[in-house]
Amino acid sequence: MTSSTRKRVAVLGAGLIGEVHRRAAVLAGAEVVGVLASTPERSREVAAAWGVERAFADIDEVAASDVDAVHICTPNSSHVPFAVQLMEAGKHVLCEKPLGVSLEDAQHAAEVAERTGVVTTMPFAYRFHPMARELRARVQSPGFGAVNLVHGTYLQDWLLSPRSTSWRVDPVAGGPSRAFGDIGSHWCDLVEWVTGDRIASLVATTSISVKQRPAATAASFTGFESDGPLVDVTTEDSALILFRTAADVAGSAVISQLSAGRKNRLWVEVDGMQQSAVFDQELPEQLLLGDDEGYRTLVRDPNHGSSEQRRLATLPAGHAQGYAQCFEAYVADSYAAIDAQAGVGERPEGLPTFADGVRAATICDAMLRSAASRAWVDVG
Repeated sequence: MTSSTRKRVAVLGAGLIGEVHRRAAVLAGAEVVGVLASTPERSREVAAAWGVERAFADIDEVAASDVDAVHICTPNSSHVPFAVQLMEAGKHVLCEKPLGVSLEDAQHAAEVAERTGVVTTMPFAYRFHPMARELRARVQSPGFGAVNLVHGTYLQDWLLSPRSTSWRVDPVAGGPSRAFGDIGSHWCDLVEWVTGDRIASLVATTSISVKQRPAATAASFTGFESDGPLVDVTTEDSALILFRTAADVAGSAVISQLSAGRKNRLWVEVDGMQQSAVFDQELPEQLLLGDDEGYRTLVRDPNHGSSEQRRLATLPAGHAQGYAQCFEAYVADSYAAIDAQAGVGERPEGLPTFADGVRAATICDAMLRSAASRAWVDVG
């Protein structure tokens, strides 16, 4: 899945996800030219650690550089300002989600993407699990039967301690929604993509179980605990939605970052009139497939299954693939889309774009409006 031309790329952000992007870029055949971190000093430190030539001082330097594409892995509030400036400079953009901290921001970024014509993608990376591709193929096959129910959860526990904190807790840096905006967006994207059906209306409720947290910030998933002063928390720890789709299918999702023992448990179940199917991101090598005789386990295998499952199954059956390989596939497919725009090869299937980022922002906005009004709202 390496692209046909060697890309010169920059990475903005040097935390956990920035390193994931850097590694995936290198494995996809790109040259990581430089990095922009939180300060010029931090940029120089990371550039030396990564062995790259440029330690960018600011976004203006990145926009003026000769890089082909830029990976945006910075806090949420910077996504749209950075993406807009880079698109206007003719750079292709791979931007972490959410696309914006408001629906209006996300729509603005998508409008600039449309006008400039550059390739823009977003890492809704769970689409790139081979068995998520197999789930989609099964659900959309005639033998599955009409979908009658969609349900699941996305549960984590990394903010379970009241002393744990992150920039994601801060609504200025992370946006007005935390749990749903961060991980509920992944669940909704995967469900809509798998089923080909969109959430049309929903009713939501949210909870903030830890009313105050330390003001200090840290990288996500680090288990960082602070003894600093406490501030009030305004972003949700958990969110629950009931919804109906455009095809009038009922569904539900439970989203939480306070579920002890659940590290990254994205669970999707789709029930059809003849079969059902379950994908569990913590057990990504398999699907559970049900019919009226019971359940069976289907194991990832590059020699069997849908064409997209086999394309993304880069290791033999029984040799586990995981999240890192999803990201590698996402980045490689993004670079292939850049090549396709230049007339080399074809654009890969299932690549999330800024339009998908707007879709996630639309659902999140509806969730917040419903939770505030305690009423059903149309998603739009």
